[in-house]
Amino acid sequence: MGAQRITDALLSAVHRRGLGLIAYVMAGHPRPEATHVLLPALAEAGVDVLEVGVPFSDPVAEGPVIQQASFSALEKGITLLWCLETIRQVRRGGLETPILLMGYYNPLLAYGLERCVRDSAQAGVDGFIVADLPPEEAGPLREACQASRLALVPLVAPTSTDERIALACRGASGFVYCVSVTGTTGARDTLAPEIPSLVARVRRHTHLPVAVGFGVSRPEHLGALQGVADAVVVGSALVQALATAPPGREGPVAQEFIARLLTGITAPPLPRRPS
Repeated sequence: MGAQRITDALLSAVHRRGLGLIAYVMAGHPRPEATHVLLPALAEAGVDVLEVGVPFSDPVAEGPVIQQASFSALEKGITLLWCLETIRQVRRGGLETPILLMGYYNPLLAYGLERCVRDSAQAGVDGFIVADLPPEEAGPLREACQASRLALVPLVAPTSTDERIALACRGASGFVYCVSVTGTTGARDTLAPEIPSLVARVRRHTHLPVAVGFGVSRPEHLGALQGVADAVVVGSALVQALATAPPGREGPVAQEFIARLLTGITAPPLPRRPS
């Protein structure tokens, strides 16, 4: 369990098919009962790492799709504690795929950092992505994660200097998350041309897997990133597909979405690029 399980899962995916797949769902969206079904369904469909979004009232890094999902989840009473109990239940059901909590610092701080990390580890969480936590202020959460062997995944952007990339990578565990655009989450038609350059800059400072997210939404995006990144993160496009899923059909809709996405990986698996 923990950071190493995330790293191992992504490197195994690179070896097996050329690219790892990380999928994001908002806890409690589109219906609270759906999350219990979605997590194992996505794992069965081929997702290598699962991200569970913790709803927050001011999700500044999110575009309209995830903002709406977050507000909807809050209206339904979804909390960090609810997320942990749900993950505990799916772990008891046999789900072994790595799970990250993704969200914002305030709910973790309000819960109590050490208590949050301890309870998360006990529930079966493998790590955290905190969108509004800069590396300079990540020390207390990083120390708590290290004590429980959980990952704290940093985000770097095209605007990040080499110095800030180095700082983020020094405290990284699990993988490093490359934000592909200067902006918020959301499906996009094309990928930014700067992605290969950003990934190459990150690789100079880490041996961890490097994932690309924000805007990845189509099979051809996966094909374009194979051999560039170790993994991709899909979020808004999946959340949007689930928003219109009929009640009780969330699992099949998610699996159909993932199956279609994975058709973009058509080339033979490529070796990881040297650091």
